[in-house]
Amino acid sequence: MREPLDTAPTDQTLTPYDEEHAVTYLRLLDADAEGADRREVAEIVLHIDPRREPQRARRAYETHLARAK
Repeated sequence: MREPLDTAPTDQTLTPYDEEHAVTYLRLLDADAEGADRREVAEIVLHIDPRREPQRARRAYETHLARAK
C-alpha cells in the first residue's frame, strides 16, 4: 500500500485510492470515536510528523477523516 496523499480524494464515487486506503479510513474513524489527538493520529496513521509539518499533518488528517465519514 502506498503512503496516504496529503489530501484525500473528493470524487463523488469510490476511487481506487479509497479502496487501497480503506484500512487507513477505518483507523481514522476508530481514533476519532475514541477522541484521540489528531496530531498523534497524523503521525501514527498517516506517517506525517506534525511537529515538523503541522499544516500538512492537519490537512491530511482533516481531509482523510472527512472522506472516511
